[in-house]
Amino acid sequence: MAQIDINTSQNVNLTFTTANIGERFLAFVVDNIIKIVFFYILVYLLEDALNLRAYVANWDSFSLEGLNVIVGLPLLFYTLVFESLMEGQTPGKKLLKIKVVKIDGFQASFPDYLIRWVFRMVDLGLFFIPGFISMIVTKTNSRLGDIASGTAVISLKNNINISHTILEKISNDYVPTFPQVISLTDNDVRIIKENFVKAKESQDKKIISKLANKILEILKLNRDDIPLTESKFIDTIIKDYNFYTGKDV
Repeated sequence: MAQIDINTSQNVNLTFTTANIGERFLAFVVDNIIKIVFFYILVYLLEDALNLRAYVANWDSFSLEGLNVIVGLPLLFYTLVFESLMEGQTPGKKLLKIKVVKIDGFQASFPDYLIRWVFRMVDLGLFFIPGFISMIVTKTNSRLGDIASGTAVISLKNNINISHTILEKISNDYVPTFPQVISLTDNDVRIIKENFVKAKESQDKKIISKLANKILEILKLNRDDIPLTESKFIDTIIKDYNFYTGKDV
């Protein structure tokens, strides 16, 4: 399988296995089956519950086609909505255990998902040829939407579960310091902890400083208000996250 090296903002490389074309296609098929089932359930409810069939009996074909477009409009935003709500996954992607991530190592944001969604019209046009060619010629199996948004689709099958890498032992009487950590995701904390552990092992104070500054920026904290060393600050952030998210060890 192809792999992608993600260079984080702390200049640490992380290696992930990219989702192959088959996995992405199967996820696409699953999502479209869900769309079709939803569409027919919706049409059935409109026809039977609201007696819509009798109401549109005398409509011309153009009007009926317009109604179908309106009824199916929610399906147009299916991928955008689910990837935004499920942090880079749709039901199909979740079933196939693949996920959209940002190539800087942090969680992709709504603008990233929006760009990917807009480019779907290009990737899926002409019988899927543009997207298919793009995935073949790129070593990371990226479609045009991935390239434009700076994202990649990775496989979660062979990776250690995220919760295994973010767990931190905390005592029963532990008192958290930074409630702002709840704005972080599991993926963010995994990246933070992996980088922190590597930096401590190599005694790289520069990386630790960059990592601390990045956390301060994300959480909108003022360094002057924090009476902790950079290492202690990062360690506290990881423990606070475990405390607020209820991760067990």
